[in-house]
Amino acid sequence: MKNLLSMENVSNEEIEEILKRAAEFEAGAKPQLDREYLVANLFFEPSTRTKTSFETAERRVGATVIPFEAGFSSTLKGETLYDTVKTLESIGLDAVVIRHKKDAYYEELLEGINVSVINAGDGAGQHPSQSMLDLYTIFKEFGKFEGLNVTIAGDVSHSRVAKSDIIALQRLGANVNIVCPPQWQGEYDAHYDWDDLIETSDVIMLLRVQHERDAAFEGYSNESYHERYGLTKEREKRMKDGAIIMHPAPVNRGVEIDSSLVECDRSRIFKQVQNGVFVRMAIVENILKGRS
Repeated sequence: MKNLLSMENVSNEEIEEILKRAAEFEAGAKPQLDREYLVANLFFEPSTRTKTSFETAERRVGATVIPFEAGFSSTLKGETLYDTVKTLESIGLDAVVIRHKKDAYYEELLEGINVSVINAGDGAGQHPSQSMLDLYTIFKEFGKFEGLNVTIAGDVSHSRVAKSDIIALQRLGANVNIVCPPQWQGEYDAHYDWDDLIETSDVIMLLRVQHERDAAFEGYSNESYHERYGLTKEREKRMKDGAIIMHPAPVNRGVEIDSSLVECDRSRIFKQVQNGVFVRMAIVENILKGRS
């Protein structure tokens, strides 16, 4: 891969390659870069997990991480994203990892940019590396995707994670159901209550309630949303044997999931974070090796 922009332009074969390499890294494999590569992480939105995970992955595969702080960059003086990336390319960088509030921000970079771009989240668009680590987490658990029942609950319309996961999971043969309020279903068919999905789901994937979008949350309190759409202790008891709980985080405890379930036996929430390092190592190595 030269770039990783969305799950729509990643083939099943490329997904399989990334997941296989992530498993090798988890088992202790050494990276295979043949020279020094320079990488910068351009995060124009707040991030704990993704930014730190990418920085850790980049260092572990042997890349040199060039510091970049959006709050101290020339973007505050009106510099375009294109000019920022072009500047870093001219300095000698090989790849940039970008999170940006604009949907499909990368479209303005594809013409004239030779540095590789890894999308770490674009607006309400896509989040391909999170999708890859979600796939890795599921595959480690079940050894397959075909025929699995995955229920995604929450604000699908604004969730770049959900959009990426739906694309990938459906293409890999999983059955994906959505549970959310009508105003959050976007372009997708959805269930407006849990019905029998709790009993039949292999994976329950919860999405963060985006409180910064107050209008979208209108009509709900934290408590009423949790009771209607959250994973309560009562619902968890009805989950099938072997079913797992996932969440891309950060977690609003007591809203989308009861606080006591965040680290319960079924939960893979912090395991997803751990898996993210191995997956991002595989992504970064793949991208950089493609530049040799």
